[in-house]
Amino acid sequence: MQLLKSMVVTYLILTTTVTVLAQTKPRTLGETIQTPDPVRHHVQPDWWGHHKKTKDESFPDPSEYNNSVGLPLVKHMAGDQKAIWTSPFHLRLRDADWLVPLGGLAAALLVTDTEVSRHLSNDPSRINNSRTFSNMGAATLIGGAGGLYLLGKLRHNEHMRETGVLSGEAVLDSYLATTAIKSAAGRERPYVGNADGRFRQGGNSFPSEHSAAAWSAAGVLAHEYPGPLTRLFAYGLASAISASRVTGKEHFPSDVLVGSILGYLIAQHVYHSHHNPEIWGGSWQMPGRDRDEERNRQPERMGSPYVPLDSWVYPAIARLEAMGYVQTGMLGMRPWTRLECARLVEEAVDHQRALENDPPVPDRLIDSLQREFAGDFALLGGARNRSAELESMYTRFTGISGQPLSEGYHFGQTIINDFGRPYGEGFNSVSGISGWASSGPFTAYLRGEYQHAPAGPELPLGARQFIQTADYGLPLPPSQLTFSADRFRALDAYVAMNFENWQISFGKQSLWWGPAEGGSMMFSNNAAPITMLKISRVSPVKLPSILGRLGPVRTEFFIGRLDGYRFIYHEPPIGLIGQWGAQLSDQPMIHGEKISFKPTPNLEFGFDRTTIFAGTGYPLTLNSFARSMFSLGNTVAGTTVKPGDRRAGFDMTYRLPGLRNWVTFYTDSFTDDQFSPVAYFDRSANSAGLYFSHLPKLPKIDLRLEGVYTDNPIGVPSNNLCCGFYYSNVTWRTGYRNDGNLIGSWVGRDGQGEQAWLTYWHGPRSYLRFRYRHQQVSAQFVPNGGKLDDGGVEASFWLGRELSVSASLQYEKWDYPVLRPGPTSNFTSSVQLTYWPRWRVH
Repeated sequence: MQLLKSMVVTYLILTTTVTVLAQTKPRTLGETIQTPDPVRHHVQPDWWGHHKKTKDESFPDPSEYNNSVGLPLVKHMAGDQKAIWTSPFHLRLRDADWLVPLGGLAAALLVTDTEVSRHLSNDPSRINNSRTFSNMGAATLIGGAGGLYLLGKLRHNEHMRETGVLSGEAVLDSYLATTAIKSAAGRERPYVGNADGRFRQGGNSFPSEHSAAAWSAAGVLAHEYPGPLTRLFAYGLASAISASRVTGKEHFPSDVLVGSILGYLIAQHVYHSHHNPEIWGGSWQMPGRDRDEERNRQPERMGSPYVPLDSWVYPAIARLEAMGYVQTGMLGMRPWTRLECARLVEEAVDHQRALENDPPVPDRLIDSLQREFAGDFALLGGARNRSAELESMYTRFTGISGQPLSEGYHFGQTIINDFGRPYGEGFNSVSGISGWASSGPFTAYLRGEYQHAPAGPELPLGARQFIQTADYGLPLPPSQLTFSADRFRALDAYVAMNFENWQISFGKQSLWWGPAEGGSMMFSNNAAPITMLKISRVSPVKLPSILGRLGPVRTEFFIGRLDGYRFIYHEPPIGLIGQWGAQLSDQPMIHGEKISFKPTPNLEFGFDRTTIFAGTGYPLTLNSFARSMFSLGNTVAGTTVKPGDRRAGFDMTYRLPGLRNWVTFYTDSFTDDQFSPVAYFDRSANSAGLYFSHLPKLPKIDLRLEGVYTDNPIGVPSNNLCCGFYYSNVTWRTGYRNDGNLIGSWVGRDGQGEQAWLTYWHGPRSYLRFRYRHQQVSAQFVPNGGKLDDGGVEASFWLGRELSVSASLQYEKWDYPVLRPGPTSNFTSSVQLTYWPRWRVH
């Protein structure tokens, strides 16, 4: 089914969106429309803007601008339809600049269509209101265009008359195109069956006719009268009509997206082909059509992939920042794009001489980073952004001797911050590949891997009963909760578009919100990446006026869907919904917001929040989303107006006075259902750490110490701050997890822990590291408590510039009487080989 969906969207994009470029010459933004000279020879562009020299051809005949109702309109529409259905034969390689991102976005929506539709409200009155609005809105746009035609006839206003004719022509063209595609696709409507949206079933859902018509009329109107208020009205109403077709259960999101693109591009074709240039109107330029524009594209308008969270780049830049070479990096908000990393490396180069070798200048480190981002430096200098790269191919083998811990939500984890990869006693492996492509403002990234892991041990009855009560009264879980895994998984896989340093990305993505090395309290890669829509300010900006004193600022927003959720609670008479061994039919949503400030090069602080909401029985509506975003109150568990499972966080990084270039203090905290941990510090879970970028007389050695707790010192049953309070929720009972793993810190719901790392840097990317971790879980939560200690050594080194080898050894001893009487130990060894081909195509 997924392959079929991808094939359908690919065909659709290739056969409909190609109408974007008309046979007339594309006009750039701000260009004055000139009256054509019917006898002047010229260079004529084809449908795709590909220019070819002609000897005797002239500009289009003035009869092309005869926008009369009758025979000229019929001739124009015949030409339009010919252009629409023959346009795939005019495709060229460079058209992938916009075809690939649009196809990727449409394919991503196709994959998530069913889940999104199931999340929406089934309230008959809301559905009816949405349908009424979409019908009235479409009638307003189309009827308004017809009114302009009549008014133009009465007033002898050629501009109004043309606007009405071209709007109607575009709407009729889109109607014919959508009708034909609907018949071929045969997709079921969302209200049919279980909203599966199957194709070739005789349905008429794909694409959305209302959306196509609305965007056809809006496109012509917004360019015939290109003022900001007109465009806001036209495109705003078209967007609202499109959204209401989804909330009205008439169409899936992909139906609406494709219908909107189809309508918009048909409108562009009609306007380009038949708009009289002697009449005032706006220009219309498709992204990527203007070669000069692409050559002059600024970095803030270039798409750039994010650097993976487990890359060597982050500890390298963090070390440079601790030494004072980087002063505008935001360690509390990762990942960073490749262009942002290149900018930070340039900053480090600029500060080399200013620091006068105190501390010792890490020349090799900066040189290595410069080689890594050589292509991105060229982009910062104005090079054209069009390339694709096979980034890495890797395989990792992990052997575990002895029973490990793999359930951090209730007990602990032997392996942490590993993208939610499964593991068990015995042989484990992952093998993957990663790569990316960028063109102009667009970028796409894929990292996928095959994962193998043995099944976990059976849980004793005491542990099962503990889980039952600790999660506020679940059914007794089965003895086997962790099964063997042999599967392919996409870690980070997304498409993105950047405009003025605001990058919008959609797909599976990882986040790290905090300065700690051991794990962010709010968002880490301890769990699998979440399918999300993210809007990120990828490079800092300085606010105007007095707010500029806050220094560089970055902010980020996302909304996504969780996986692996099994239980959700409603107030009686519904009660608990869910069962072991099966996911909820409607998985909950999660959104998050973060903003970070850097008022001085030595101080960074940020605020963040996340909210889990929606899910089975809690429809995803504009009201529920707004309530989860802005509600300041709370309700009892299970009510229909429950705002969501909310958390607020604060983090800070400070380079200590007198020790600026080698000691950094940082802290990270969060609180449940409170405004901020700053105001409710005593009700918060906290972590803190010290980072020594180098030691006296030992410039190649760094040291990091961290402590963390969710076992609140004032936590007792009477104030609900104990017994597994953090990361849990009575309504969303699976808790703050994605696909079974904690999204936040490895320390769990009611524990305290310490970590230490001592690293010897043999080279910029090669190191030998010794590490230690301790975890103590409160007996108020787990019967008789629990503890874990592990120590290990890891090394990474490079064999040339294209092959790296990393290995680790870890010994662990844990004691959870509810799981197993007496202490238990295990030994973990791991080896990873990574090939970095750096095969890049420009």
